[in-house]
Amino acid sequence: MAEKTLTDVTVAEVMAELAALEDPKVREVNERHGDDHGVNLGKLRAVAKRLKTQQELACRLWQTGDTAARLLALLICRPKEFELDELDLMLREARTPKVHDWLVSYVVKKSPYADELRLRWFADEDPVVASAGWALTTERVTKKPRALDLEGLLDIIEAEMKHAPDRLQWAMNACLAQIGIDHAEHRARALDIGERLGVLKNYPTPPNCTSPYAPIWINEMVRRQEE
Repeated sequence: MAEKTLTDVTVAEVMAELAALEDPKVREVNERHGDDHGVNLGKLRAVAKRLKTQQELACRLWQTGDTAARLLALLICRPKEFELDELDLMLREARTPKVHDWLVSYVVKKSPYADELRLRWFADEDPVVASAGWALTTERVTKKPRALDLEGLLDIIEAEMKHAPDRLQWAMNACLAQIGIDHAEHRARALDIGERLGVLKNYPTPPNCTSPYAPIWINEMVRRQEE
């Protein structure tokens, strides 16, 4: 039998550590949101802090397909070392909401291919993939809006958000709110669209948290900016 490489041993050790951190109560809560892992995220971040950045290990952990391992991989990887098609495949492989969100937020947004992937994913037939394109577009609404057609985005949101699948609807709603928050010239229309469509109007919101219902979200954030 061939001798195990250091990376193989490290992957096995990390997987064993993640298994030891598994908490049935955490898994039960996560499964309500479509996530299939039972590792407390604070403890997962502590593991990542100890391991530091290790691109090869990150790639091997991702290849396990295990959700907790993939989340850890996204914390210890080097985002700029992934190729465009590699990131595209990773997004399509991301089975759970948390892996999908962390991949977009922690890796793709830091990649030199972020805008190319935004355009590739924006109108993808898979609504979950398309939601990543919308998330990247929302980032642009705030940071680099000049090249965006904000009126055109509002047209799409007005026509499609009401009946979009959940993940895509959530991403489109975030874009709607961000346009209203960051661009005063489009705020009245963003508020009107949010009020007429009523998306997430009755979403249960914990105390001291802002509702994701766009009109409330927009008005609250604008109020804070003006304080």
